[in-house]
Amino acid sequence: MTKRNEYESYRGIPPLAGLCSMARAVDAAWDLDQSLRRLKRLHYVLKRLHETLTAKITAQPIYELKTAFSHHAYLCAEQVSLIRRRVAEMREPPLGLEKVPDAALERLMDEVIAAPTTPDLLAAIYDVVLPAVLQACDRLATDAHPLADAPTVRVAKLIVFELTDVVEFGVDALGCLDDDASRDEREPWIDHLQLCLRAAGQLDGIEAADDPLPSPWHSARPYRYDKEPRRDERFRDPYNAGVNPEVFLYDEQFSPQDKTLMMYYKRLREIDVPEMMASILVELRDEEPWDFHMEMSRQLWDEARHAMMGEVGFVALGIDWRTIPINFTWSRNLNLQLDARQRHGVLFFIEQNLMPRNGKRYEWEVARESRDPLSALFQDFDWADEVLHAQIGRRWYVPRYQTLKEALDYGDDCWSKVLSHWKTYRDQGLTQHRNWWPEIYARACEIWGKDPDPRALVFHATYEDTRADLAKLK
Repeated sequence: MTKRNEYESYRGIPPLAGLCSMARAVDAAWDLDQSLRRLKRLHYVLKRLHETLTAKITAQPIYELKTAFSHHAYLCAEQVSLIRRRVAEMREPPLGLEKVPDAALERLMDEVIAAPTTPDLLAAIYDVVLPAVLQACDRLATDAHPLADAPTVRVAKLIVFELTDVVEFGVDALGCLDDDASRDEREPWIDHLQLCLRAAGQLDGIEAADDPLPSPWHSARPYRYDKEPRRDERFRDPYNAGVNPEVFLYDEQFSPQDKTLMMYYKRLREIDVPEMMASILVELRDEEPWDFHMEMSRQLWDEARHAMMGEVGFVALGIDWRTIPINFTWSRNLNLQLDARQRHGVLFFIEQNLMPRNGKRYEWEVARESRDPLSALFQDFDWADEVLHAQIGRRWYVPRYQTLKEALDYGDDCWSKVLSHWKTYRDQGLTQHRNWWPEIYARACEIWGKDPDPRALVFHATYEDTRADLAKLK
């Protein structure tokens, strides 16, 4: 009979597929219920983080945080899906994943979403909650049986792998925005969040939960989603709709190189799509299943990536994008004039119109012909992303209608009902719809070392009576 400490594998090859030592494997101090309890608590917190980050995208004025929240919400969604899949493998129908696992965790997350300032929000998410998630995952990866519960160990390690960089970003961003006075004022509330964790027996519930449930602090006033988009001070003249880039892009008289400049603008302006999509996810939170939110979060993140592609394009050219009015009236008008279902209809209608040859493929062909490799790269992946988005729409939007045509017609009709307020914004003094194109185009031609095309230099089409799909407004 071989004793445990005498067990040998073949010629010393690590045993058990490298998962652990034999000495660790014979330790039976674990069971399926422990694994489930911890996973469900992680699931609850990560799902609430996804909801919080998504809800903050629209009204967050700082562009870098708007894009980061888009990314981090998507990553949280991926971890939620990982956990849901693992729990479903563990004899758990019904899964019970929509139940609140602990009142103290609920109080914690209610406080986080109610944070009154951006630094407070960053501190709560990246200094308190996410570090607690990472610690809980580290403990789960250590405590779970490495052989019997190997899939759970994998999930825990993957969460740590993806979210460690997220925490680092958040801490760095907080350091850039914070000051001593803010930290001193916030400290009692941060202590309050830690009290919530202690009352929960920590995020994973491994400690005794003897402390009483802390009273509401900021959450005494329930959080209300703000669906009006906001931009930081670098976004000058955001109501400006004095340049219609789609008219320029589809005009055959203009060169591919000149069109790439307008496409960089179109990409950067796509930051308005996350602002609008976030409102769909927030307002349909309880009306759609998790898979809907997962896939739509991926699309939202892709749109934020596209905006950053435009940002990078201008940096590569040596043009300061802050001198260009990056319009936000599309997301503003949709958010304030339509409900979530109608906004989804508009989104789907636009996506489907990008699928024919004169859509995203055309933009890629223009970029390739322009001899701008960066534009070609970005448009290549932009096209691929939009194909995915069209498929997402067909999975989650079209089944609500009898036919594809009915679904498209509804989206078109909803978009047609949106008032552009082009004249109203001008008459209210919010913008004069200045034609910024000639100045930026002339600057690009200097960089390219060529004379401006006189026809491009005098381009002046606006959004006054034409939509982005070139349909005339009523």
